[in-house]
Amino acid sequence: MFKPGGLEHGGRLRAASLNYGIALADWLDLSTGIAPYGWPLPAIPASAWARLPEQQDGLEVAARDYYGVSNLLPVAGSQAAIQALPRLLRNARVGIVSPAYAEHAAAWQREGHRLLELSEGGIERALERLDVLLLVNPNNPTGRRIEPQRLLQWRARLAERGGWLIVDEAFIDCTPEHSLAGFSDRPGLIVLRSFGKFFGLAGIRLGFVLAQPAVLEWLAELLGPWTVSGPSRVVATALLQDYVGQRLQRERLLADGERLATLLSVQGLPPTGGCALFQFCCTPSAAELHEFLAAQGILTRLFTSPLSLRFGLPADEAGWQRLQLGLEAFAMECQ
Repeated sequence: MFKPGGLEHGGRLRAASLNYGIALADWLDLSTGIAPYGWPLPAIPASAWARLPEQQDGLEVAARDYYGVSNLLPVAGSQAAIQALPRLLRNARVGIVSPAYAEHAAAWQREGHRLLELSEGGIERALERLDVLLLVNPNNPTGRRIEPQRLLQWRARLAERGGWLIVDEAFIDCTPEHSLAGFSDRPGLIVLRSFGKFFGLAGIRLGFVLAQPAVLEWLAELLGPWTVSGPSRVVATALLQDYVGQRLQRERLLADGERLATLLSVQGLPPTGGCALFQFCCTPSAAELHEFLAAQGILTRLFTSPLSLRFGLPADEAGWQRLQLGLEAFAMECQ
């Protein structure tokens, strides 16, 4: 269960640089599940910097078309919604499918809710006792995906008692057929979507909440106006309308996800799970491998429960070769 204090995240490259004495430019950062490449960005007009953001600029329309929904709310990264949603309820019994992105549990516990850490197999037995069921799909860090029909059955049971099913779909853009976005108009369902991971623009700090209008209105009132900057809105609108670019990005990420799984398997690290943006490996040597690769300027994400590593995608061929050589060197050292 979550304990107070700073939470670790991937992408802490500056801290790794200081810790290992390796310059920032010399790292291969595989510690996140963010696409390591994107496509050309649109020009940003001066007015986007000079004026307060306005909702009539086309972002909401483009996002509704992209997700296939009627109602959504742009937020400053899905992290903003993760921290705000627990403030809409009081004294809720919240089941969180674990392991999962730790910020979810932290946010609900911070607001005084009662948390129950669940395995996927324990959901059915616990559901009648819950006000909220929260899960990440595909899961972070395991990559485990639960089928939509099963999720919708849980939603229906929760909604009968006024409960919520919250599904964080930060990593689902490469497999949109598994998304619950198209069902987000149903009572008791809240879907969180990340913009930065698939589009390779984590620094833009943009996400979307898909839910019934009443929930979105409560959340918008809590978050206040102008949560997404004008320049971010310009860039996101253009990319959400670029269907050709999205198709190419999806194809490349899916191919690279398979390539990463194959590379790890060949090196004796068959993934326990994963998705297009990362692969997850449970191995007793996770800590040693993490340290070995970091000493060579290759940053992965280490987890202790379960003991495992998560590998993101290299951005280019040089990165792929560097990862392969690092894994081969570790295998040689362990012989």
